[in-house]
Amino acid sequence: MKIAVIYNHLEIDDSDVINIFGMPNKERYNPKTVEKVATALEKGGHNVRVLKGNMHIIESLQHFMPKVVRGERPGMVFNMAYGIQGQSRYTHIPAMLEMVGIPYVGSGPDGHTIALDKVLSKMLFQRNDIPTPLFWIFSRADEDCTDVQYPVIVKPKMEAVSFGLRVVDNEKDLKEAVDFIIKEFNQQALVESFIPGREFAVGLIGNSPDLEVLPIVEIDLCGDPNAIQSIDDKMKQPRGKICPPELSKETTDSINKLAIRAFNALGLHDFARVDIRMDQNGDFYLLEINSMASLGMTGTYVHSAKVKGYTYTSLVNRMVDVAAFRYFGDSFIQNDIDVAKPGKKKSEPLHFRIRSYIRSQLSTIQDYLEQMVAINTNVNNVEGLNTLGNWISTRFNHLGFHRQAYPQSEVGNVLYFSNHLKEHNNVLILGHLDTKYDFDTYIPFHEERGRIIGSGVAESKGGIAIILGAIQALRFTRSIKNARCGILLTTDDTLGGRFSKKLISEIAQKSKCVINTKYGDIKGGIVTSCAGTREYQILLSNIKSRKINQEPKDIISFVTKKVTAWQKLSSEEKGILVKVVKLNAWATEGISSDHASVTIFVRFNEKNKSKEIDRQIIKIAEKDAANAFHVQIKRSFRRLPVQESSESLKLFENIKGIADQLEVRIQPMQRNTSSDICHVPEHIPALDGFGPIGGDTHSPNEYIIRDSLIDRSALLAMIIYKSSKFTFEDKQS
Repeated sequence: MKIAVIYNHLEIDDSDVINIFGMPNKERYNPKTVEKVATALEKGGHNVRVLKGNMHIIESLQHFMPKVVRGERPGMVFNMAYGIQGQSRYTHIPAMLEMVGIPYVGSGPDGHTIALDKVLSKMLFQRNDIPTPLFWIFSRADEDCTDVQYPVIVKPKMEAVSFGLRVVDNEKDLKEAVDFIIKEFNQQALVESFIPGREFAVGLIGNSPDLEVLPIVEIDLCGDPNAIQSIDDKMKQPRGKICPPELSKETTDSINKLAIRAFNALGLHDFARVDIRMDQNGDFYLLEINSMASLGMTGTYVHSAKVKGYTYTSLVNRMVDVAAFRYFGDSFIQNDIDVAKPGKKKSEPLHFRIRSYIRSQLSTIQDYLEQMVAINTNVNNVEGLNTLGNWISTRFNHLGFHRQAYPQSEVGNVLYFSNHLKEHNNVLILGHLDTKYDFDTYIPFHEERGRIIGSGVAESKGGIAIILGAIQALRFTRSIKNARCGILLTTDDTLGGRFSKKLISEIAQKSKCVINTKYGDIKGGIVTSCAGTREYQILLSNIKSRKINQEPKDIISFVTKKVTAWQKLSSEEKGILVKVVKLNAWATEGISSDHASVTIFVRFNEKNKSKEIDRQIIKIAEKDAANAFHVQIKRSFRRLPVQESSESLKLFENIKGIADQLEVRIQPMQRNTSSDICHVPEHIPALDGFGPIGGDTHSPNEYIIRDSLIDRSALLAMIIYKSSKFTFEDKQS
């Protein structure tokens, strides 16, 4: 199952909110705890993303979550976001998830609202005959407090984790405490009768009628019935925990029943922690319910679960189970990680370990990408291309790959890496180092709202980062040894593979299948067919006569008519695009010739259209030119289109099985740009689009989705691992 773990950063960032308005939330999870939850979910077999719970969360979820309306398996959110600011902060993420239709672990907005508002919850406790201490509400420190019965405990009306707690036994201290709460927390102060005695925490997991009560935890007050557990105790020096405490079976049952009644009275879901005080007469008083019980390692909830026999992994996955059962009527989880007998540790499936490793290395993969973007690799910058090539070679050498360089004079050296000495590859991975960006069009690496932007991040360098991430994961899991993999990185993709196309063809001929790593489509599209392209440069000059009164032909009007004629060759129905991408013309006085230069880009989807388009472009160029104009035609790079074949579809089906296992969405697509798979022999299965999800290539906004580095690296790693078992025979009907 796809699970997004949502949390809040320790500090509010400018990109988190539109304005900083209202009371900032003081409650945050330690990032290490968030990571621990994510790791536990991955061990449970889930595809996990960790996302910030800010104003961009819906956009982030849109890129990751399955589309159930399309028949995809549902995903879920594991909500660890306490809210950024303002009122009823526990409700913010659940309310947004309700709006967009994403299931989540934990209580809904209504349950959180009541549980967080201590006054509302106490009113409901009273209505349901659940004992709770007497209480008073103060909006100002100078309000009449003559009816208050001391000692009392003063706390914020809508805070958790013991923020602002203070026990007082006189009017002067009460007014000071109320004044502090109102000013510090910008909310009313709740004044509650203080109950001397013992304090207990009861963890709950599940939903009625199958609500599981975890062992009761007693807070060790060191024998002082007037002691409390302050925020410093919880955060800095947690008090000792007694689990199970010394209680009779009758008392234990009474506390458990009280906790269940309170949970149901507030309409909570999935998990919570109930705080109860018992006075010296053995009477119980329910203090409050935390509808987002802490999953920190020092908290009572996790401590109690461990006493019950849960590991951290099994506890977190159990929480997902009960939420999935509540939503779907049956658990989607197949958790067998912790059911193994003691001493018999079950190994996790390879794809779990690969994805978990890649997610843990995401910052490293991102650093690699940033370093690559910092190197200018315009196709004409030979020094920059070779600098990047040497940087990549060092990393592949550390990963145990052999390097072979193919020197080039006009572009950078083409590089080939392999992890074996056999003649044939199970899979050939293609990528390229060059970009169209020059020094004046270069865009530096930067992040915006979960996107990475920079020159070449989608078109080329993101794909190389994916390759590095995949190989590192395979090496870490010791799964690379038997995977015969070749990696070919070219330096002339911008020129249509002018110098490398023969080499691509030769190495592909010795490979079982070919995978190219240009950017992936935002909807998960994998390129099974792509357009062919060709470029022409047409030079025109007029012929001026020395004869008096004989005016030369006007080159400006002449070339303008031709541009119009060329553009008319475009046909959406036939899949043909003819576009003039550059036009220069200049006229001079005297007998010197006037000149024009036209660059034409052609895109076509069918191979048989290539010669016809070529003939028509030349015909238009030469028309009416005799005795008046010189015409020179230069054909630049050409790539023939790749049409969808049975071989490529069979390769796609092999990979689709892997993607389904990883819960990575892919679907076949036609791309209206060309790539190096155009140079792969027709009988060799070849697909493109295995780089990170992205778009807006060759523009200042070229981007990739940051988190897609995880899915695409894991997918490529599993493709390499399983490539030896790929079959391309027709299935028996």
